[in-house]
Amino acid sequence: MQIYVVKPGDTLYSIGRALSLAPGFLARYNGLREPYRLAVGQSLLVLYPEQTVTVRAGDALSSIAASSGTDVLSLFRMNPNLSGSDQLYPGQVLVTQLEQSRTRSAFVGGYAYPYVQESVLRGILPFAGALMPFTYGFTPEGALVPMDDERLLALAGEYGVRPFLHLSTLTAAGTFSAAQASVVLRSEALQQTLAEAVLQKMQEKGYMGLDVDFEYLGRELAEAYAQFLSRLHGLLAPYGLPLIAALAPKTSADQPGTLYEGYDYAAVASACDAVLLMTYEWGYTYGPPMAVAPIGAVRRVVEFALTQMEPGKILLGFPNYAYDWTLPFTAGATRAQSIGNEAAPLLAAQYGAEIQFDEQAQTPYFTYLDEAGQPHEVWFEDARSALAKFGLLTEYGLLGLGYWNFMRPFAAGFSLQNYLFSIP
Repeated sequence: MQIYVVKPGDTLYSIGRALSLAPGFLARYNGLREPYRLAVGQSLLVLYPEQTVTVRAGDALSSIAASSGTDVLSLFRMNPNLSGSDQLYPGQVLVTQLEQSRTRSAFVGGYAYPYVQESVLRGILPFAGALMPFTYGFTPEGALVPMDDERLLALAGEYGVRPFLHLSTLTAAGTFSAAQASVVLRSEALQQTLAEAVLQKMQEKGYMGLDVDFEYLGRELAEAYAQFLSRLHGLLAPYGLPLIAALAPKTSADQPGTLYEGYDYAAVASACDAVLLMTYEWGYTYGPPMAVAPIGAVRRVVEFALTQMEPGKILLGFPNYAYDWTLPFTAGATRAQSIGNEAAPLLAAQYGAEIQFDEQAQTPYFTYLDEAGQPHEVWFEDARSALAKFGLLTEYGLLGLGYWNFMRPFAAGFSLQNYLFSIP
């Protein structure tokens, strides 16, 4: 494995010749589509196939997997261009053995809204072990606010991915409410009502785990929240249903701010089977242009978490999205547009922008002028930034990864993950 950075004058074909690799494989592991427009400074994940087969009439993925000593899900991971589809055509070249450097397994989960594009989710699910349909909420009486999750549950089942019910502070009106959470958390009876409703829904729908994300609770609810999680765990554990809780990214126990004060890291971790560190959104919609998940900030959160819990309980949050800011940035007025990590270099190529790499943040970015002459700044994730973050799993012995989210393709990121980690 290597990561190649595009130079002036490069084409996919010239890069392939220089690396002794068919350009189709470069395209495959980087989500590139014809006409293969590249931006100077763009990174390309380079993976070398060790064995391939050419599809013949009548071949099926299952028969190719059997004859190659692998399985269909592995074929999907080695051939992300299939987008999780078993449709083949004669002459198609499939990788049946791919270079890898796996020293460990990793839990991999991610979130998806019910309206996710099916082909995108199908392409991602082979790389995942868990899917969290977003989201169930609840009423002040402790009843669940339903969601349309049937399609997502069916897709998860097709790929052997465990569905986790996601519980948030969503209200019946479609907004998030910490005040409503306060009503439930301050009442043991309502806590029990909500917990029992969650278990009933999980059993009804076939959910295999629970993921809880209550935000902006404030210091006064921190203890009650941890107690609620403990109540949930006690209810779920006899059925073998694991509990995950999301945590805002803290670097100290007394970090000020309503978002942070509602989380007692040690108490939450003690109540749950795992926690998801939401290590993203330093660069955010209403903030100034910067990396969404700069490696230094991410590392500091992990290092604090390790003082509060064992590493085997920690899922590292990873941002599968980018932001495009219109400049100049004006606080309270500028609103960054969310785009995909694969869309970002296409945008750079479209406007002739050169992609830079911030060594301190370990994150790529670029600037460009749109058709109206308006300047923009874009920060995104690529194979280099993913490698830096994935390295923290091995360095600290973390449990795995939690993607926000599974709504957009990111072939290089998921292929790099597959190179480094197996899914238990």
